[in-house]
Amino acid sequence: MIKIFPNVLSNSQGRLNMKIGYIQSSPLFGDKEQNFEEIKNLTSNIKADLIVLPELFVTGYTFISKKEAESLAEDLEGETAQFLTDISQSTGAIVVGGYIEKDRQKIYNSAMIVSKNGVIGSYRKIHLYFKEKMWFSPGDKPLKVYDINGIKIGIMICFDWIFPETARTLAILGADIIAHPANLVLPYCQSAMVTRCLENRVYAITSNRIGEEIRGDDHFKFTGKSQITSYNGEILSSAPNDKSFIDVIEIDIQKARYKKLNEFNDLRNDRRPEFYNSIVNQKK
Repeated sequence: MIKIFPNVLSNSQGRLNMKIGYIQSSPLFGDKEQNFEEIKNLTSNIKADLIVLPELFVTGYTFISKKEAESLAEDLEGETAQFLTDISQSTGAIVVGGYIEKDRQKIYNSAMIVSKNGVIGSYRKIHLYFKEKMWFSPGDKPLKVYDINGIKIGIMICFDWIFPETARTLAILGADIIAHPANLVLPYCQSAMVTRCLENRVYAITSNRIGEEIRGDDHFKFTGKSQITSYNGEILSSAPNDKSFIDVIEIDIQKARYKKLNEFNDLRNDRRPEFYNSIVNQKK
């Protein structure tokens, strides 16, 4: 499979510029066609290199049974994969978006990464939140960074943010950017991503949703405020908390590859994993 960023820009000063963005949507539970249509309308005039969509953007979030979640699940050749491929073709972007992945007898809260030529890969959420543990199997694949035309993209999903090991592992694996589909209901993540990016010197795209879902015993209000966070902790883009929204900005990837804070401190080389490992071993 050919994997390309058709819009990546570079110049003689060593910059590697690319256009990255997020889509903040308001999905209707279970209405795939309507949810596809909203994304299609939001991206109708967009050109970019990387676009991130929310967690479970096509199905909604608040399931009332595992059977219901299973009924909305797809494999990597399903309609969501085809839709995201179409979005990649129309925007020129690599696209990352959340869906329910079906694999034999299990379902996962997953995010696929797609080019104009089709699916590149899929990440299964490793830290499940609240009743997700009733519907989904926990992710069973290691964290991975996708090297696409020299740009390195890691993926995590929503509640993964609260475990610093997730972003740190992706950074150690070489991620320039962390694509972060989310359905956030807690108010902490957007601020926490400043620290996640600063401590790892990576960019992050947190694509959240808006709206409310009241189903069964649950009532979730999603916080919106999707954001792009810079390697130095600066918030480069922030969406409203109550409107569907899309934004695309230009960044210099090379800045995420320079891990020095000053002439004495390098965030990658100053790590002391021999001591971190001893703490893990003591716990065992």
